[in-house]
Amino acid sequence: MIIGHTIKTAARGVSRNKSRSALTILGIVIGITAIMMVMSLGQGAQDLILSQMQSVGSKTIIILPGRQATGPSAVVETMSDSLKLKDLLMLRDRSNVPFATRVEPIIMSDGTSSYSNQIFKLSIFGVSGLMQNIFDIKLVSGRFINEEDILNKSPYVVIGSKVKHELFGGDDPLGQKIKIKGVSFRVIGVMPQKGQGFLNFDEAAIIPWSTGQQYVFGTKYFNRIIVEAATEDDVAATTKDIETTLRNSHNISDPEKDDFSVITQEGAKEQISNVLNILTLFLAAIAAISLIVGGVGIMTIMLVSVTERTREIGLRKALGATENDILRQFLIEAVILTLLGGAIGIMLGALSSYAVAFILSNFAGLNWTFSFPFAAAFMGISVSAAVGLIFGLVPARHASLKSPIEALKHE
Repeated sequence: MIIGHTIKTAARGVSRNKSRSALTILGIVIGITAIMMVMSLGQGAQDLILSQMQSVGSKTIIILPGRQATGPSAVVETMSDSLKLKDLLMLRDRSNVPFATRVEPIIMSDGTSSYSNQIFKLSIFGVSGLMQNIFDIKLVSGRFINEEDILNKSPYVVIGSKVKHELFGGDDPLGQKIKIKGVSFRVIGVMPQKGQGFLNFDEAAIIPWSTGQQYVFGTKYFNRIIVEAATEDDVAATTKDIETTLRNSHNISDPEKDDFSVITQEGAKEQISNVLNILTLFLAAIAAISLIVGGVGIMTIMLVSVTERTREIGLRKALGATENDILRQFLIEAVILTLLGGAIGIMLGALSSYAVAFILSNFAGLNWTFSFPFAAAFMGISVSAAVGLIFGLVPARHASLKSPIEALKHE
């Protein structure tokens, strides 16, 4: 038999048993669908996080307390109170960090706010006016925190859209007083709805960092210090100056013993991309296990099919088909089944990923974009064909070795 006729014969063998063929490829469909969804949603998550980081600005440098975790045993090292007021003052000294245009601290915590008989749990940020510039925070009404508020430790607050809705409903909150952790704050500004992102400002209360440190948080350290370099070209030099200044402030001579971390936007983007890529590939590898299960299913059902089609095999051999012809026919049937399963899995995976992206974008308030994973689709087709060849070989070989005389006698 020529190859074209063999393919047609194999295709007819698949189409004659539609129910069995559907059950045969089910494992392949599930595996490819899972891989497509994992890869697509992983790329979507990466795009979302990186787009949020892009808004921070390429001249922004973030200082975190504690060392970056290098393993499970080092996680505790990241929870540190190492950034103090003396560090802030030294970093603001232009003789130490000459290319820094602004140096401002951030304090973060969760808490409860209340107005009248309404209560709402929110995120509290103690910041300066630099926060508005970095995250491009626009206000619906009122104004943002300024330097005078910080100097006077003013009890002022800027609230997010959801905080406003939960506490005030349709009323104007400007000038009203709310309580945050039992401390009264006058509302001076309201932020528009932005949706969940790198930081969720919709459920946030923003107060002067000095007020928060004195009356709300009860701490003498900072969760972050933000440094803005004069230009993008000054970021590298500014990073080195920051490290040198903090080591002098903390009496550290060995960089391996740093109790702080300095992160630039490019470095953070690279780290996040690497982590998300590894996580996505790990999840895709787990999903790929179902392909092995699907391959075993194909082999099992095709072995049953070979037994059921014993007389057909004997008749073909009696009419002149060789062992290689029979082998190719059943191998091609296995490949057709797996490729069909791969194609269906790719379509289902793409549609499911698009549906999830649509829901997250339109109902969860996330700026989530759908990304079709071409690499996963190519891998799905390739792996499907390979599974068909590998797991179809045993039943195909079993069929090709049947004796034509014994096969024709089979009932």
